[in-house]
Amino acid sequence: MKAAVRYSSRTGNTKAVAEQIAKTAGTQAFSVDSANAALTEPADVLFVGGALYAYGIDSHLKEYIESLDAANVDKAVVFSTSWVSKHAIELIKKALGEKGIAVAEKTLYFRGHPTDSQLQMADAFARQFL
Repeated sequence: MKAAVRYSSRTGNTKAVAEQIAKTAGTQAFSVDSANAALTEPADVLFVGGALYAYGIDSHLKEYIESLDAANVDKAVVFSTSWVSKHAIELIKKALGEKGIAVAEKTLYFRGHPTDSQLQMADAFARQFL
């Protein structure tokens, strides 16, 4: 199974979760700002993470989702961290859905900086889709 992990993180919290998911999936997590973020081959599962910024998702994450080709993603799985709200999950799911990408119902959310036990939860969460 081919997995990819992409994220947007300003504080490093979502990045930490993305890196744990990528480790579990046997791949590397890339920031949506990275030159390596583009999907160069189809993915069975694309894990997408971000947070809420000024009542919306980060503009770079929004642009990244808009650039995706639905033919390259069998299913997307959404995760988020934030100090304020988990509303970013619904916004990310909506943006992916508008691209015609199937999105898993199950999501992952942590408030603030993920603890070691939460990173273990991220590992278990990722395994459900691999």
